[in-house]
Amino acid sequence: MAIKLLSETLINQIAAGEVIERPASAVKELVENAIDAGATRIEVATSGGGKSLIRVSDNGSGMEPADLELAIRRHCTSKISDTLDDIVSLGFRGEALPSIGSVAKLTISSRRVGSSEGAEIAVAGGRVTPVRPAAANPGTVVEVRDMFFATPARLKFLKSERAESAQITEVVKRMAVAFPKIRFTLSGTDRTTLDLPATGDDHLSRIAQVLGPEFRDNAILINAEREDVRLTGFAGIPTFNRGNSAHQYAFVNGRPIQDKLVLSAIRGAYAETVPAGRYPVAVLAISIDPALVDVNVHPAKSDVRFRDPGLVRGLIVGAIREALHREGDRASTAGAGGMLSAFRPGFRPAAAQSAPAYAAGRSSAPADWRADSSPFRPLGSATTASAGFAEVRQGQFADLAQPAARAEAPVDAGSPATASEPTRYPLGAARAQLHENYIIAQTDDGLVIVDQHAAHERLVFESMRKALVGRRLPSQALLIPEIVDLPEEDCDRLMMHAEGLDRLGLAIERFGPGAIAIRETPAMLGRMDAVGMVRQLADEIAEWDTSEGLSQRLEHVAATMACHGSVRSGRRLQVEEMNALLRQMEETPGSGQCNHGRPTFISLKLSDIERLFGRS
Repeated sequence: MAIKLLSETLINQIAAGEVIERPASAVKELVENAIDAGATRIEVATSGGGKSLIRVSDNGSGMEPADLELAIRRHCTSKISDTLDDIVSLGFRGEALPSIGSVAKLTISSRRVGSSEGAEIAVAGGRVTPVRPAAANPGTVVEVRDMFFATPARLKFLKSERAESAQITEVVKRMAVAFPKIRFTLSGTDRTTLDLPATGDDHLSRIAQVLGPEFRDNAILINAEREDVRLTGFAGIPTFNRGNSAHQYAFVNGRPIQDKLVLSAIRGAYAETVPAGRYPVAVLAISIDPALVDVNVHPAKSDVRFRDPGLVRGLIVGAIREALHREGDRASTAGAGGMLSAFRPGFRPAAAQSAPAYAAGRSSAPADWRADSSPFRPLGSATTASAGFAEVRQGQFADLAQPAARAEAPVDAGSPATASEPTRYPLGAARAQLHENYIIAQTDDGLVIVDQHAAHERLVFESMRKALVGRRLPSQALLIPEIVDLPEEDCDRLMMHAEGLDRLGLAIERFGPGAIAIRETPAMLGRMDAVGMVRQLADEIAEWDTSEGLSQRLEHVAATMACHGSVRSGRRLQVEEMNALLRQMEETPGSGQCNHGRPTFISLKLSDIERLFGRS
């Protein structure tokens, strides 16, 4: 078969398959162009989920008529010259505009700042209309209509208008977080208007605009540097988590990325502190010499490759853990907010029947509270009459009876117990124990409720975790070594990590060019599939260049042992024991959540309590 040169239109359509995956991809490329042009205001309008219309307007530097002719040609760009070692702009490949023009109807109107007139160029399905004069404000307006009309097969793979609109919103939010000095407006017939005013150097205010005001109260500042890499941003406390990873934002030199290495590092930093199926909230910005990172891995530019991935991963994990150790052991404001909302009329808990406290058999799950059936409703009042309250049937609330709180005997103010446990401590002084599991402590400005089992479980685990560090773990010698056949390159990578694995109790050695001999395994793991674990470690090292799987498995065993060795629910504690537990929690990193990631305590401010009684 003869080889022939493809047409320019077909080449652009092939490129569009990688660059413009969906309408949100086009929005990303156009917004990046606006940012590179120095815009301080960017407006995005859509219709039909971006399939019918995408319009991106900016007040950037604008383009001359000659620039418009080059802008719609492949590999024409103003952002790089002769090398890829110093990319400081978001765009640089020169593929986005010609790719969009090959599959949609594209119109670009622009006027350079200081110029007296503007110009316009149009491309539809690869066919170019010559540049012509046009009325335009300083800056650029790019309009895309009928996305993928020239490639109907791609159009069939798009999702619903609502789903595509949501993806565009996510793109704009990520760009807004990265560039707080720019005002972003997102509007259209298929959405409610999203307006994100510029916040200047106040990055946390912009993040709060996107992630919600609660993040401000539950965020910890991250500022760390190692060698030539700097990490800044904010990490949410472990108890402030979400049901998916959409609230994890990462940037490299201002470029939004969704890189597996970074997301894995965030997950590793929160190991044993966030419940299974929940995800931490974090916004991290990596500043690195452009020569040390490759952003040209994929046309979409969302993946990057670091020259030293281990350094970057270690910096992220270490910085987040240090921040959590410094000030992360505090209750999420969402916990107090949820408690307060539970007292409001009409509240219906989403998971009342499956809450862990009830599932454990400590009490019966109460029915949903309703004002018109409460035995404590005001009787004979105008409110009662207007609401049409029904009479309470005999015995209706018998199943809500609870054991009385066991308050400890008052201690003399001058006694050692009171003098050594004042309320000025972060977790306050113990005042009572409820249901033999919940400690009530008084602080200077409120109260704290502690789950004694969850808290002690965490303390025991941290104690065991320390035992895993600083010395070689006990190992169990195998009577007959296990032989694992692996590709030669996997064997090479495993042996590079042999010393670190040996400290964890796993002794391996080379057994020919394509095999590894397992001599010893960690005694802590007992009987185990050593061959399967080594194969898993080989895969992990090949992908991440780390061997943390074994360490995580050992920590999981320690967590299980801690759960069974901690103070059980139902055990009565003396005041001294409760206060000792509180003081140890204050000194232990990660004590704000148990080994399963659930909160160990909830804090209520006095102002919150006063609101419950209408005193504020």
